[in-house]
Amino acid sequence: MMEQFKQALFYTAIGKYSIVVVQLLVQAVLSRILTPAEYGIVAAVNIFLVFFQLLADFGIGPAVIQNKDLNKKELNDIFSFSLYIAFGLAIVFIFLGYPMSLFYGNDVFIPISMILAIAVFFYGILVVPQSILLREKNFRLVNLTTVIGSVVSGVISIVLALLNFSYYAIIIGNTARAATLFLVFYMRTDIKIRFKFNWAPLKKIFAFSRNQFLFNFINYFSRNLDNLLIGRYFSSSALAYYDKAYQVSLYPNQVLTSLVTSVIHPILSDYEDEKERIKKVYLRISNLLATLGMPLSIFLFFTAEEVILFLFGGQWDGSVQAFQILALSVWLQMILSSTGGIFQSANRTDLLLLSGILSTVFNVAGIVIGISMGKIEYVAGFLVLSFSLNFLQANYLLMIKMFKANLLEFLNVLKKPLYLALMQAAVFWFLPELPLNIFFSLVVKGIIFVVVWIIGLFLTGEFKRLKLEIERARGTAPDNN
Repeated sequence: MMEQFKQALFYTAIGKYSIVVVQLLVQAVLSRILTPAEYGIVAAVNIFLVFFQLLADFGIGPAVIQNKDLNKKELNDIFSFSLYIAFGLAIVFIFLGYPMSLFYGNDVFIPISMILAIAVFFYGILVVPQSILLREKNFRLVNLTTVIGSVVSGVISIVLALLNFSYYAIIIGNTARAATLFLVFYMRTDIKIRFKFNWAPLKKIFAFSRNQFLFNFINYFSRNLDNLLIGRYFSSSALAYYDKAYQVSLYPNQVLTSLVTSVIHPILSDYEDEKERIKKVYLRISNLLATLGMPLSIFLFFTAEEVILFLFGGQWDGSVQAFQILALSVWLQMILSSTGGIFQSANRTDLLLLSGILSTVFNVAGIVIGISMGKIEYVAGFLVLSFSLNFLQANYLLMIKMFKANLLEFLNVLKKPLYLALMQAAVFWFLPELPLNIFFSLVVKGIIFVVVWIIGLFLTGEFKRLKLEIERARGTAPDNN
């Protein structure tokens, strides 16, 4: 298993880090060309684009990865079904701009929806080819293609923004990305379209895909209701400030967590009946993510202004306070993002669905309370509270209901990372104001963070644990799993 993990992590690391670099560069350029109001329009329409991507997936992707018995003919039938679904959803999306324009009070969403309908179609039909490649553990091709798609999207968006295409620059770039991903995935899987297909393969994956889809459906509303309501009751600029703060708070997930979580399900799905093995992997992953994430959350809290203004420029100062608050949830989100793949690997999408329902209840309550208080900072604060509650319920379901273990066993792996975070908090709390510009202030604080973190690793003994994990990854130390 570790050989598969090493290969998967290697190619996924190249892909994920390359994408983050590309996205940061593209966002740094676009954020200095487009206004927060223009970004707000894109953020508003993306809420609906993500929803239609969810509908197009229908839980099929993870089900294809999990079910190793599907043959080529059955995969062709499933792909053909997804083609019809994607086409129907694209037609619906064409006309979605009319109710969107009424909801937001802006007619600009009518032409935007007509363009993005193309993206909806391509995102819908790439699900099965991509999942087949992941099932075959072809992480190299999947990640390389994703990087190419991001580069294509970024170049097109920047060129069009410079040509004064406004928010259409991002929208057309996103559409080009979806088309690029599909074309490469389709050509490399040799999958065929069948205009008359058999329903039997769909019935074969229905139980798994149903629970997965329902979880994704519920999770969508808990994750996007904040943007939806801010866009409706606040200004486009307020939505842009909040969305930018929220997206930056997700970068650690993209850089640190998604590297691991994107390979959890494809790899661990081979060990569905070995719950103890899966539990040990989860505990090791959680400890690693907490060791990185807890101190990082403190660092981002104290450097929120430098991070936002350095990345996006002075016109985005309205995002600083919201990001500072959301920074406290970075480590929570890092660990939470790994739980879905663990539920899937053990074929317990029923518990995944239950966790999603509870998450929605907590998130919706927090968002509504925050919106009613009239500031994006309140929305951010109550979201941090809801993430904390979701962290507890998800791990309760994992450790007690699925693994039949003790919750204290999980909490124990967080003890030393907590000490690392407290050390960072003490240092930055007493650190005086630095008479430096944004860039050099961020550099100096970054160096302080790394030095304190390394000292903390030695003092807590976590350095030995990290060294052991690295040796296991290289194959120079025995792996107990």
